[in-house]
Amino acid sequence: MDNYTSNTEFILIGFSSMKKWQNVLFGPCLVLYLCMVAGNIAIISLICLNSRLHTPMYFFLCNFSLAEMLVTSTVVPRMLADLMTEGSTISFGGCLAQFYFYFSLGTTTFLLLTVMSIDRYVAICHPLHYATILSNSVCIQLALGSWMISLSSMILPTVFRARLLFCSLNQIDHFFCDNAPLLRLSCSDTHLIEIWDFLLAILFVLSSFLVTMASYVAIISTILRIPSATSRQKTFSTCASHLTVVVIGYGTTIFIYVRPSKHYSSDVNKLVALLTSIVTPFLSPFIFTLRNKKVNEAFRDWQRHLRGSQRTTL
Repeated sequence: MDNYTSNTEFILIGFSSMKKWQNVLFGPCLVLYLCMVAGNIAIISLICLNSRLHTPMYFFLCNFSLAEMLVTSTVVPRMLADLMTEGSTISFGGCLAQFYFYFSLGTTTFLLLTVMSIDRYVAICHPLHYATILSNSVCIQLALGSWMISLSSMILPTVFRARLLFCSLNQIDHFFCDNAPLLRLSCSDTHLIEIWDFLLAILFVLSSFLVTMASYVAIISTILRIPSATSRQKTFSTCASHLTVVVIGYGTTIFIYVRPSKHYSSDVNKLVALLTSIVTPFLSPFIFTLRNKKVNEAFRDWQRHLRGSQRTTL
């Protein structure tokens, strides 16, 4: 029993093994994080304030932007602070809280992406019944269900980790309390936990991915039957941004998590996790808005309103 401990804190190694890169990483990561927060807040504000964006598509996008901003904020601010220090520590309770919110909010983003794909399927394949199928009450239930299912699904895995015994070493080889590095420190038998995690990954990540892909198979099949090439291009453009985010988000997550995960390269995972935590959320607001006519029009209306307010004040 001398080799076991109920750790009260952990040391996050982060990128300390690459000391010469720590200061180099801080600036770009800070800029990307601030731009991500600003971009998602801008999307949420535009959707809430502009009546032309009060449709199911933008309601789900608003929820997705909020979830993505929150999941990134669970790990990136702490990582930025740790880049400027050495020997960063996190309490066991703080580690469990970070684990819970990172994975529950991450699951929320995937469920919302699936709901958004269903929205595009109904809009393109059943346009005459769109308003009936995706009524206000249905949209609220789908969004609320995505949040509640995700937040509740991670309670039990967090409780499992709270009951683990740990070896004398307490160094987590990551910049946040990720699943595999945390399990790697445990002296308890973690096979059942790994199986449970794998089943959750199948349930939420792979199954939602398959539903999303099935929606796009039906969407593409419908688009190909449209006689006009211009109409086909215009119809596909309404879901191209969502499909891009789906490919990036699911690709990186399946690479890291959808397999028994206690034994594989932590360096590769840290780099992919950094990409998933900062770069992808930074790109999402631009992917969803740059080629979106309605959002661009709403943004121009907002700019004109600001200029009009300034003239009135002067």
